[in-house]
Order: sequence, then structure tokens, then C-alpha cells
Amino acid sequence: MLDPELLERITARRAELEELEDQLAKQLAEVRAERDELAVAERVLERMTGQLAEERASARPMPGQVGGRTVMLIPHREPGAEEDTLPWDYQRIIAAVRQAAGPVMARQVGEVVGVDVSVKAKLEPLRGKLIRLVDRGWLRKLPDGRFTTRL
Repeated sequence: MLDPELLERITARRAELEELEDQLAKQLAEVRAERDELAVAERVLERMTGQLAEERASARPMPGQVGGRTVMLIPHREPGAEEDTLPWDYQRIIAAVRQAAGPVMARQVGEVVGVDVSVKAKLEPLRGKLIRLVDRGWLRKLPDGRFTTRL
């Protein structure tokens, strides 16, 4: 004959184990769901990183054609970008602005780089280059029209 107290203990333990099994099954399902979400996030991150790299590569200025001549477009300044990525005449302009004691007018830059500043028609292309350097983040233009380096 079976001991009723022992049967009751076995039944109680079986119920505890079944409850624990249910809890563990729920935890396992949650862990697997989170792992799957992480795998999806990783794939999305890889895809987005690749797309961003392609976009950055395609957004870089390339030499263009103007009036049948090849011209070098001025790249936007990016962190870590050096001035040697600019065409030589733009490097000279930045150097002239940098070596000035403070903010400078286009006329002062022209004197340093060798532009005939007495002729307005020769000064305007230089002013255009200065503005282009401002637009691309290489220089800064003050409200009074003077130019300075960004740093």
C-alpha cells in the first residue's frame, strides 16, 4: 500500500516543477525573441553603414566641367580634413587669412596672394573664392565682411 503523505509530497513537487518549467519556458522564449531582435538590428546597422559610406563617397565633390574646362570643386570641410585636399590657389588663400593678425578683407588677402587689388574685376574672383571657402566650412565670414579662419 502506498503512503498517502508521500504521494501528496510527490504531487506537490511535480506541481512546483511544472510551474518552474513554465517560467523557464517563458524566459527562454523572451531570450530567443531578444536575440532575434538583436540579429535584425545588427543586419540593419550593417546595411545602413554601407549605405552611408556609399552616400558619403558619392557626395564627395568631383572635378566638373565648366565651359569645356575641367575645374576642381571645393570639398566641404569634414573632421580631420586637411587643407591639402584643396586646389593650390585655395590653399594660398587660407594661408593668407591664417597668417593675418586678425580678420581680413578680400583686398588684404589679394595683396598677399598677388592679385592686382586696384582693379575691381580682378578682386571679385578672389572674393568669390573666399565666399566659396566660407560656404564649404573652411573659413568664416564676419558680419562686417571680413574673413577669418574657423578655429
